[in-house]
Amino acid sequence: MSSFEKIALFIDGANLHATAKALGFDLDYRRLLSEFQGGGNLLRAFYYTTVVEDQEYSSIRPLIDWLDYNGYTVVTKPAKEFVDATTGRRKMKGSMDVELTVNAMELARHVNHIVLFSGDGDFRPLVEAVQRRGVRVTVVSTLASQPPMVADELRRQADVFIDLAGLKPRVGRAPSDRLRARETTMTEQFAPRGGMGRGDRVE
Repeated sequence: MSSFEKIALFIDGANLHATAKALGFDLDYRRLLSEFQGGGNLLRAFYYTTVVEDQEYSSIRPLIDWLDYNGYTVVTKPAKEFVDATTGRRKMKGSMDVELTVNAMELARHVNHIVLFSGDGDFRPLVEAVQRRGVRVTVVSTLASQPPMVADELRRQADVFIDLAGLKPRVGRAPSDRLRARETTMTEQFAPRGGMGRGDRVE
C-alpha cells in the first residue's frame, strides 16, 4: 500500500468475528486499525453489525461503544426475531449487506483502495462495481479454516486477498490483554455514558 493511498475499511462484523473464532483467536481492534493506518491515509473504518434491541444486556454493546469512541464508524440496525418453521424455536436474523454496499459505493469516488473484511460471496458484485471505478479492493478472510470462510468467487474477484491467519501476530489479542479487556469492559459498564466524548480514547 502506498503512503499516499486513500483507504477505507469495511468490516462485516459478524463475518469477521466468525472468521477469527474459526482461527482460534480474538481480534485486537486497536492493533487492526493501526495496521492499516500505517499503510496509507485511512479515511474511514466502518464496522457493521446487528444488535438485539430488547435485551437488557447485549454482549456486543461494550465492543460497539469502544469502537465508536476509538476511530471506527459503527453502523448498526436491530436484528429481527422469527420463529423457525421446522423447529418452532425463536431465532434472530439480520444482515448489514445493503448498508455496507451503499456506503462503499458512496465512498468509492473518494478513495483509491477499499479493504473488505468479509468472506461473503454476496459482496462479489460490489467488489466488481468499485473496481470499475478504478478502486483497488483487498479482501480479508481465510482459507485456513475448515471449511474456508471466504467464498471462492469473492477471493478471485479481489485485487488482493489477505488471509486473516497471516495477520494474527499483528492484529490478534495477546492472552494477557484479554483479562485487561474484561476489566476495562466492567469499568465502562459502570461509567456514565455521557461522560465520554466521541474523540476520547480508552487507554
